[in-house]
Amino acid sequence: MNLVLSLASGVLLVLIFPNFNFSLLAPVALTPLLVACAREASWKRRFVLGWASGFVFWFAVCSWIQFVLEVHGGMGRWGGWGTFALFALLKGLYTATFAALAGPVMRKPWAIPGAAALWTAVEYAHGTIGLAWVGLGFAWLDLGNAGIDMPLIPRLAPITGVWGLSFVLAMIGCAIALAFLRRPLRKYVTHYTWLAAFALLPLLPELPPPHAGTERVRVVQPNIDTEAEWTPETMAVLQQRMILLSEPANAPLIVWPEAPAPFYPAEESFRKYMGDLARNAQAPILMGGVGRTPTGDPLNSAFLFQKNGELSADRYDKIRLVPFGEYIPDAFGWVNRITHEIGDFVPGTRIVTFPVDGHRIGAFICYESAFPDLVRQFTKSGANVLVNLSNDGYFGHSAAREQHLELVRMRAAENRRWILRATNDGITAMIDPAGREIARLPLYTQTSAVFGYNSGTGLTPYVRYGDWFAWMCLLTGAISYGGSRGRRRP
Repeated sequence: MNLVLSLASGVLLVLIFPNFNFSLLAPVALTPLLVACAREASWKRRFVLGWASGFVFWFAVCSWIQFVLEVHGGMGRWGGWGTFALFALLKGLYTATFAALAGPVMRKPWAIPGAAALWTAVEYAHGTIGLAWVGLGFAWLDLGNAGIDMPLIPRLAPITGVWGLSFVLAMIGCAIALAFLRRPLRKYVTHYTWLAAFALLPLLPELPPPHAGTERVRVVQPNIDTEAEWTPETMAVLQQRMILLSEPANAPLIVWPEAPAPFYPAEESFRKYMGDLARNAQAPILMGGVGRTPTGDPLNSAFLFQKNGELSADRYDKIRLVPFGEYIPDAFGWVNRITHEIGDFVPGTRIVTFPVDGHRIGAFICYESAFPDLVRQFTKSGANVLVNLSNDGYFGHSAAREQHLELVRMRAAENRRWILRATNDGITAMIDPAGREIARLPLYTQTSAVFGYNSGTGLTPYVRYGDWFAWMCLLTGAISYGGSRGRRRP
């Protein structure tokens, strides 16, 4: 029965995210696993139960990774499935750790905040502590992401980041688990009094109301084939297509996405092409391209061509690289890299914002949207609007596109900034400061459009202070577990 309960939590965690989107199940997603942890006395068996639950979640919610490895990595069906299964097993270790620690906490009066803090701390570890020994620090969907459209709890995002939403949803799941365990209200009243904290949620600042943006940007979605073979002829055709999609600008800014094409602004011929296009459009062009270190290693970068045709002296180099896509983790040396660059990409080291018409733009690249602390640094560095340059073409026709968009929506809510998401073939969208999707372009279509946005000012508590709440959960979880050791079950 405990194994069934643990697997049920794995399934529920999958169902609350795209493509299923049963987000109303998020408050009960952890309940079955917590019931199993409370029933199981052995930490080793709890570890196995949590591992099974985590494996189900990662294997199902990230199944698109197998497609990437098989199709774009050239590993074949069995090579793709085998490597992906190993990935899911490794990621399941986080949930296994949570389950092993949560068991004794569930028997104490502080079970509700203690278990919620443990869950939030373990989620935080996915992208910060990571599996450093295999080079696999991979973050994706946190429990709190499922709450972006719920009432009240999104108000926490600009204060605590996504971690506050995860904490609240985990608290509810724990309270329901205690009810299933027949912890009577009269005898275990201190278990449930923690829920009184929810009365504070309506007192938090309300979300910004929906409103149309007054500043304009032309976004280009070129729909470039990820497996195209590039010759001088095919490159010339693509460049002509990009001109047609970019002109007339009808906006003071043009944005190109991260693209699976040889866009090398360091090359004189390409730099001249982009400079002529920016001058003719009389608008700066923000774009994704390949930069180089002084030693020639590739960088996944964002560049700005000013409207006079000059390439901005500074560029942003992607800091958080994609495992298997831009580098190969040490423990997966047999895996083929997805990109066609010679050698692994090198991570950047600096946050850069671009000046455009008196404002500053922060451009984070693709998978970096999964890292709240990274994105907030653009806003803290002065960005009035954020741009996510992405190429989701490697995902195929999978749930990964909607999942990726959900991550970007949470980043908008945390930073209280408009975010333009510019992609190669979708989902290209404009997100408002409350995390609402205001507009999107059709998938798998070569097109461009003018979107509206507003420049933002002011810094949210989350932007100012970062992952303070996640660190509090790490400390609270450790204290809760330490205080739960060595006593018998009541």
